[in-house]
Amino acid sequence: MRSDHILVVDDDPDIRQLLATYLKKNGYQVTLAEDGQTMHRLLAHQAIDLVVLDLMLPGEDGLTLCRELRTRTALPVIMLTARGGLVDRIVGLEMGADDYLAKPFDPRELLARIRVVLKRTRSFPPQSAPDDATRLGFAGWELDVGAGLLRSPKGVTIALAGSDARLLQLLLNHPNQALGRDFLLQQVFQKERMPFDRAIDVCISRLRQHLGDPPRSPRFIQTVRNQGYRLTVDAVERR
Repeated sequence: MRSDHILVVDDDPDIRQLLATYLKKNGYQVTLAEDGQTMHRLLAHQAIDLVVLDLMLPGEDGLTLCRELRTRTALPVIMLTARGGLVDRIVGLEMGADDYLAKPFDPRELLARIRVVLKRTRSFPPQSAPDDATRLGFAGWELDVGAGLLRSPKGVTIALAGSDARLLQLLLNHPNQALGRDFLLQQVFQKERMPFDRAIDVCISRLRQHLGDPPRSPRFIQTVRNQGYRLTVDAVERR
């Protein structure tokens, strides 16, 4: 059985070596990159399961690289940063990161987060051939559940962040039902909601942007006051 392959992108050689040693000791295959250019080259030639991406990089920063990854792939991304403020965490999530860890950190915590993110990602059915993949259609849109791809009525394909794809699938599976933020957070991120935790709100904001859904008068995803969110259209399963 193939070990999960982690790509660590960080310009600090000490951190790269520390993570390579620790993750390999815990059964992972690890590849290292010091900048975005190297990251793109490695992704083009190797099968990667998860990217650990530093925010502060020379050249293109981690936020830019994360946004680029989201437009091209559904790879899960965990962001690292020396700036651990709330705004930075929110911006990281808005760019499509699946999780966020502030430096300095304990490698054991990163290992736990990697395991959780990979488990979440694989809660979707495995990707299959297009004719066999389960798809959920709604109002001309279509979510390819296995691949985490959203297709517009005009045929434009969008690679969703893993958390966004899971959230949209959850809403599609419970149409016209108000789903609370605590429930959504536990189902999507497998964690309890902390004060000021906006992870679900950030995912909803990204989904609305993808759907062209204005937040003040949304057509698809409505905010239910003091509760959470509700998808206002029915979904049809396709194969």
